[in-house]
Order: sequence, then C-alpha cells, then structure tokens
Amino acid sequence: MPYLTSSSEIQKIIAECTQASSLWLDTEVANYKSQRPQLSLIQVLDNPQDMSGDRIFILDVLQQPKLVAEFVNQIMVNPNIEKIFHNASYDVKFLGDKQAQNITCTLEIAKKIPHYLLPLPNYQLQTLATQLCNFNNIDKQAQTSDWGKRPLTEAQIDYAYLDCIYLAQVHEQLLKLQAKVNFDPATEDLIALGTRYTQLEEQYKLLQSEFEHLQERIKKAMQTQKVKETSYCKLTSYQRKTVKVAFAELARLVENQGIDLDFPVTLTQKLQKDLGENLEQLSVDIDATTTWRLTPKNQDSNLENE
Repeated sequence: MPYLTSSSEIQKIIAECTQASSLWLDTEVANYKSQRPQLSLIQVLDNPQDMSGDRIFILDVLQQPKLVAEFVNQIMVNPNIEKIFHNASYDVKFLGDKQAQNITCTLEIAKKIPHYLLPLPNYQLQTLATQLCNFNNIDKQAQTSDWGKRPLTEAQIDYAYLDCIYLAQVHEQLLKLQAKVNFDPATEDLIALGTRYTQLEEQYKLLQSEFEHLQERIKKAMQTQKVKETSYCKLTSYQRKTVKVAFAELARLVENQGIDLDFPVTLTQKLQKDLGENLEQLSVDIDATTTWRLTPKNQDSNLENE
C-alpha cells in the first residue's frame, strides 16, 4: 500500500502504469461539496488479484496540478489502457473529462444486468462488494472526511486503498454476470428458452394478479383508515386535468385569429377511415417501424373465454 507524496515517486509510478493493459482507479476529492473541489488522491491498482495492497499506489496530488496533468496525458487519454472506475463520470471529471478514453464503469455494468441476476437495493460500491464478494463490515466513514487536510489519518489511507480492492473484485464478479446476459442469438437453444419462458409466464400471471389485488386493498384500506404512510409505502393523490375542444372549433379559431399553430397531427386509424379518399389530398409523412412481440400458441383457453 505505497502512499506516495513526492513528485519523483509519483512520476515513476505513472511511467510504470503506462505499461499496463488495465488499471483499477479511484479518487478522493477535497471540498467536494464546494464550488471549487480539489483532487486530493488518485488510487491505482494494476493487479486485480492482489489482495494485500502491495500493488495499490496512493498518489497524493493535492495542489500538484502538474502531476495530475501528467497522469491525464500518460494514462487517461491513452486508448490502449483500460481504466476501470465505479461511477466513472464523477472521477473522470477530475482526470481529463471528455479527453479520457477507454473508460469502464462498474456502476454502468451493474445497471445493465437484469435485476433477477443482481437483486440489490442499490448499486453503491459498498453494496456490490458486500453482496457479490462477501466483504463484510465495510467502513465508509472516511469517505466524507476532510481530504484537504494533511497529514492524512491512518483511517483515510486504509479507506483509500481498500476501495481499489473492492473495485477490482466487484469488476471481476460483474463480468461473470455480464457473460450470462450477453448471448449469441444465432446459437440460442430455443427449446430450453421456450420451456423456461412458459414456466415464468404462468408464475408471472399469478404474481401480477395478486400484486394488483394487494395494491387495491392497501390503497382502499389506507384511504378508509386515513393513513398516509406505512413502513413500506406512501399514499399520494393527484388530479389530472384534460382540456378538450372540437377540432373544427380549433381550426376556425386559428383561421379567424391568424394564429400560427402549424404542427404535425398523428392520424389515427379512425381519422384515416373518416377522411377516406380525402387523405390523398394531404401531404403526409409516414414513419414506418417494425415491432416484434411474442404470442402464446395455446389458443384453447382464449377460445373458451370468447
């Protein structure tokens, strides 16, 4: 867990990192709630298998803009080095912003994994590290500490290096989950998919029915008992006002008052039918889109209900 403060040591590590194919990165920012936040630390891990912290370098760059610029020029804009962050959009603002290339964000990866594979209440790094990697008793108190004060406390330095370990391990587990999502449609087993689809479809219908019924019961019970909030939900109301006018009246007003009200009108199937041959007199734009949907082949139950 080398904590580096001298320019020469930091420059040496930056030079070493240019040889890496991937880096796991984090930052700590001083005065992050102010209008002038300052980059305090850059944490770098070049070996995701290292759990000891020996390959994590904590670069103290507070009030050293030349070192930050060197890191950006040597690392962040280099397209050959993958830079992995959690919530990358925040860190990258301090490290090259739009110039940065080849950025991977574990937060974005996590968001794209279906909830049934990653059933978490949120996508914070702490939550992912606990649930995916079995890291327990993660202390995040130092996160909101004063990163502009020197010397840093031992707790701050420990926090800074541990986040890189969490990040690397979370990234590895997310890639495994991602592999379960990204299938080649040309090689999918349609029989296996269909079997699972049919099983879930029946379960879904039952759950949806019960869920909607429970919603109505809860709403009515809360209204009757004059309860606005429970431990699991709030009851809110709103009024939606719809203003309607006869189209002929609107057209007459526009013509008489000279109002510029030129905008496209979507012609529904009914309007097209009502216009009949008159539709040919209009200059229309047609947007054609193709929508695919699955339809159950078992029609017996449908016929019984007709």
